[in-house]
Amino acid sequence: MRFASTRNKNETVGFTQAVLDCMPRDGGYYVPADTEDLRRWILYTDEKTTFASIAGALTSAFIHDEFSPIICETIATKAFPFEPVVRCLDDTYYMLELFHGPTGYHRDFGISFLVSCLETILQMQDSSAVFLSVTRAELGSVLAHELRDKKRIKAVVVYPKGTVQGMQDSDFVWNGGNIYPVEIDGTEADCHAFVRRIFAEHDFVAANRLTVANTANIGRLLPQAFFYPFAFSRLKNRTAGDIYYALAPGNYSNIVAGLYSWQFALPLNGFLTPATDALSVDPLGNCQLLDSLVPLNQRQPADPIDPSNLERLEDVFSANKLMMRNFVYPVNLSDDMVERAAKDLFMKYHVYADRHTARAYAAAKAHEDMVREDAGAVVLIARDHPSLSADYIRHTIGEVPETPDNIRAAVRPVILGRPAIKTVEELRSIIININK
Repeated sequence: MRFASTRNKNETVGFTQAVLDCMPRDGGYYVPADTEDLRRWILYTDEKTTFASIAGALTSAFIHDEFSPIICETIATKAFPFEPVVRCLDDTYYMLELFHGPTGYHRDFGISFLVSCLETILQMQDSSAVFLSVTRAELGSVLAHELRDKKRIKAVVVYPKGTVQGMQDSDFVWNGGNIYPVEIDGTEADCHAFVRRIFAEHDFVAANRLTVANTANIGRLLPQAFFYPFAFSRLKNRTAGDIYYALAPGNYSNIVAGLYSWQFALPLNGFLTPATDALSVDPLGNCQLLDSLVPLNQRQPADPIDPSNLERLEDVFSANKLMMRNFVYPVNLSDDMVERAAKDLFMKYHVYADRHTARAYAAAKAHEDMVREDAGAVVLIARDHPSLSADYIRHTIGEVPETPDNIRAAVRPVILGRPAIKTVEELRSIIININK
């Protein structure tokens, strides 16, 4: 498979280049330039097919022109000693739980795959790379876990002062590990500004082999496309009707990844999602993307630090914009609707729903007649372990789930005992030194 920028389809690159040099210089995002028809393989899967097996087959489809099937299978096997869980709630509703990884965050899946791919690529090239990221705490916890014992990847993770969590002393570069947490004497916006300035220096980025671990990197986004064939393998013998996925939009990466699965011939009928300012509902009730009103060549460059995948969503439907109305169903939700949905999930199914899951369920309930019309099914996507949203759940239903030991470790505050930095120059020096 080849990849092209959302802003220039005339030039394509391979998977390796798209992962290592993850931000095209024209300001777009990398997207698949072609597709594979995996219908026969997808329809062959069943409840005994492991997530790692699905990931290995799809990885081979993505990059078979660069890596052998054995290497692709090895990448997936190393990445996924864990897998999601599909729960049957009733005849209509199922739940795809993405919090069964080592830290309880859904990011475990994407980052584990990206790290496994990148370590393989770097070993073949006898090279190294550095993730440069800003985090709201959880990304650092996931990266710390996934980079343990890796030989060729390090990460510089930038935090507002006092927000580091989920790391062990042995994870730190100065103790022989692969993580260099950097506290900034400022806000999260200051952290973003520092790292954006670094990525704007293309020669510095190339010289220090910098890349990102968020969904701006296509190697982080693509593994989210594995969720949908996995869910289908568990539902195919349970429902003969349409299958819809209900999810909170986030940065739209899961919707985009689901549409990539559909392009690979996965049977699915659409996405039920809360409306946002960007992905909204027109007066006729149809999906509309307001960003589409601005030509690509008049937009700001894609953000490597806080990506929105709306441009990738536009790209999927670029050949037929009307088709979006038949795949994406945004719903305007009020806070009361979301709270009622959270309570309903608990009362009916004893599900502890965080705000994201409650919003997904509320969006699904708004389209329940459409789903039931053809004896369809809805898969609710639950991203993170509910104990990570204990305050919200206590507010909505009056009790909270237990916190497993691995979640406690992932959110444990860490005191670095090192001075916070105040300038971009200090951050630049850290990156140079970590590469030495």
